[in-house]
Amino acid sequence: MSGFIDIVEVGARDGLQNEAAVLDPAVRLDFIRRLEAAGARRIEAVSFVNERRVPQMAGAEAIMAGLPHEAGRSRIGLVLNMRGWDRAVAAGVDEANVVVCCTDGFGVRNQGAPVAAQMETLAAICERKAREGGPPVSVTFSVAFGCPFEGEVPEDQVAALAGEAGRLGVSEIALGDTIGVADPWTVRRRIERVARAAPDARLRMHFHDTRGTGLANCHASIEAGVRVLDASCGGLGGCPFAPGATGNIATEDLVYMLERAGFETGYSLASLIEAGRWIGGLIDKPPVSSLSHAGGFPAR
Repeated sequence: MSGFIDIVEVGARDGLQNEAAVLDPAVRLDFIRRLEAAGARRIEAVSFVNERRVPQMAGAEAIMAGLPHEAGRSRIGLVLNMRGWDRAVAAGVDEANVVVCCTDGFGVRNQGAPVAAQMETLAAICERKAREGGPPVSVTFSVAFGCPFEGEVPEDQVAALAGEAGRLGVSEIALGDTIGVADPWTVRRRIERVARAAPDARLRMHFHDTRGTGLANCHASIEAGVRVLDASCGGLGGCPFAPGATGNIATEDLVYMLERAGFETGYSLASLIEAGRWIGGLIDKPPVSSLSHAGGFPAR
């Protein structure tokens, strides 16, 4: 295997957002800098959400102010509504990622709006960007493989949403296995279907390792032609609606697998392991990644 796999580091946002500990913006900024020193070129840095509801993500503007624009780096801000878009533009993010749920059950409980309303917000943001300018817009479709409230999520449902996003001009579409229920065979079929529905969009995959299939799902994604994957240093994160859910796949575990196969990622395994242990100490939660325990091979 050869070629470059773009790993989007999500630990500073999707990882920490789901942890109980609330870290000061200055500490999260330090974490981001450590991740970038370890090789992260695209990183979910902040979330423009209501700070009273999600105190873990407070201080997004302060963090972005501490991250001056730098060639070759992209700091991504999560956006759920037009207020979030306005804040993201003002803060100077390099990319805005809009999250849309694939089911009403999850959408109402997680974001306070059904799917149709969330898609209307996405369309409004794309229209604003076309009229006024702003950062590139991507979309992550959460619970794209299964919903804790509605069960199985039909492939047609996901493809229809992706097709609509493609028609809006969204340049990158991510499919999120938010509660960690996907399997490699379903992953491949769903990627192929979404690629047909939105042929001009780049596809990105976001897996949680709740049931131990995260890395296998990444392999299936690469076999299906995907070259952009999300991961979280130390395996940080989880889902509040999936009891016992572990976090995202660990960046260091993914990097190890890919580089052993001959792919390039641009990351330093040693630095990732060190960053995972550092942030784990601050939140009083040891990293769950396999590499944090076993290390790489051969030993360096």
